[in-house]
Amino acid sequence: MSADPNMLAATPLWPVRAVLGEGPLWSARQERVFFVDIRSSRILSCDLTGAAQAEWRMEQGPCWIIETSHADRFLVGLERSIVVARLIPGEAVEIIHRLPGVFPDGMRLNDAKAGPDGQVYFGSMDDAEATANGQFHVLNTEGQLSHLDHGYTVTNGPALSPDGRTLYHTDSPARTIYAFDRHHDGSLTGKRVHIRFTEADGYPDGMTCDAEGGLWVCHWDGGRVTRFLPDGTRDRAITLPVSRVTSCAFAGPGLDQLVITTAAHEREAEPLAGALFLAKPGIQGLAAHRAAFTG
Repeated sequence: MSADPNMLAATPLWPVRAVLGEGPLWSARQERVFFVDIRSSRILSCDLTGAAQAEWRMEQGPCWIIETSHADRFLVGLERSIVVARLIPGEAVEIIHRLPGVFPDGMRLNDAKAGPDGQVYFGSMDDAEATANGQFHVLNTEGQLSHLDHGYTVTNGPALSPDGRTLYHTDSPARTIYAFDRHHDGSLTGKRVHIRFTEADGYPDGMTCDAEGGLWVCHWDGGRVTRFLPDGTRDRAITLPVSRVTSCAFAGPGLDQLVITTAAHEREAEPLAGALFLAKPGIQGLAAHRAAFTG
């Protein structure tokens, strides 16, 4: 740990060198971490010692993975479609259900979280990251899609407050994290700027909330994860030996560990780029909500 009590450190858990690691998920049922490598079209998994490693190759780049209420089924956002898949270590992936409708060429999905009622919030974006035609969507418990917001270049990191009444969402190139008021029917109102990154911060990427309402935000091209208090002020940070930090999630039986994904894309000089990291932030997290839709 650094001499600064507000500056923590992360250690490599699995040096898998994911090209674009994203979307970590702690499964208490399986006692494993799941995460995706979008650019290598694979879902990866290991336990909290870095052992029991597993990998599933997908037909398109998987952009997010969420547990469902069904014991062995996951909702997976591929680049241009959403599927329900069975993932068992040592076995091939099995597609149980494919949602109708395909996102158009040139667009892809990016980053998602389930809400407390089982809806799934996720973004879509221009795969070239050049045009602000990305949108924010919600998938309800019946498998129906609704549009919530638009005008994003790179949608990232939905996260929900402990009471589920505030949802955070990011446009990474704009260096802006927005807050919304979330209602019981899954709708969002009251969009407002919550946090703005400076150039020195890099770009806000994936994020998660802890049990106290703190927001842990990963810094793409910033080499760290920062905790922000509910009022948006900075509290503490976790440093990493890589620059492209992509997403994080609380893990472990006590939800007192933080697993952190990173990217090796264009980072040949960083030996640990793309590794899965582990940190002990000293604060308890929240269990991930499960998707209600199981196909």
